[in-house]
Amino acid sequence: MKFKLIMFCLIPIIILTGSQANKSLDYLEYHKKIIEAEKLLSEGEFGDALIIYEQVFKLYDFVFLRDYKVASQLALYLDDKSKACGYIKKGIAAGWEIKAIRKNQFLKPLYNDPEWRTIEQFYNNLRSQYKTRIDSDLREKVRHMFKKDQKKAMGALFRIGNKAKERYGTKKFAPHSENQMFDLIEILNKDGYPGEKIIGNDFWMSTIISHHNSISLEYAWKDTLYNFIKPKLIRAIENGEMSPYEYASIDDWQKAVVSERTIPGYGFLISPKDSTLLETNQLRQKIALRSIELRNKLVDVERQTGLDLYLPNWIKGKINIE
Repeated sequence: MKFKLIMFCLIPIIILTGSQANKSLDYLEYHKKIIEAEKLLSEGEFGDALIIYEQVFKLYDFVFLRDYKVASQLALYLDDKSKACGYIKKGIAAGWEIKAIRKNQFLKPLYNDPEWRTIEQFYNNLRSQYKTRIDSDLREKVRHMFKKDQKKAMGALFRIGNKAKERYGTKKFAPHSENQMFDLIEILNKDGYPGEKIIGNDFWMSTIISHHNSISLEYAWKDTLYNFIKPKLIRAIENGEMSPYEYASIDDWQKAVVSERTIPGYGFLISPKDSTLLETNQLRQKIALRSIELRNKLVDVERQTGLDLYLPNWIKGKINIE
């Protein structure tokens, strides 16, 4: 049975002290340390988990926003409101918007705290730090690429039947997508991977590449562009330009489409089986992504504590093991 294409359902819109830079630091180690903290979280050791987050924050000058979000909640859980507000401020400087902060129900007790007034007072200044850090011109370019991609994918919605959709994918979407990939290669060579670190967005480009990987089974067999950029994406994980979540979402589509769902992936698109769980976890381990079992334990932690651990939101709750 042929695999249904992602583009026809549209993807909805993861420090060194002094003058030293962290470019030589391997972000695979960064993510492995975060996994250590998550394991402690899953065991109820919240204080020890926060210590590891703090160690990572001191070592790396670029910190993924998700980790500031988690750390702020851990500090509040441990009744350290001042530290929680401190991490919220760091999160704002990393791109966390006030409206998104207010959506986090766990942080509500802070709103009446004197520290919260300092967050509101300095919000614009902190926000400007984020805007200064990112490449705004490249951000606009990638946003435009994303909008073009979504518009082109919309054309498939007016095709009735899988064969018509596949013809559209091969004849209409593929040439567009190849141009997008050539533009991406130019960006990778000149600027690096345009994700959270560089443009403050972690899904525009990953959506574009995922669309490319899911044009059709026939196209996936003969495509060479994705295999050409894969080593560049791995390097982007290593230098902090790309999160393991982004890479897994992209590579999962390629594996699922090219094999017609017959080979194990990362567990997002195809539920792992007991017989393939080891392979899935090995794939995850290679890119420093937590195991399926740990993810499911973290879902339990969320339900028990009310914490929002900001797990990838393209799959809800636990990953079922068949």
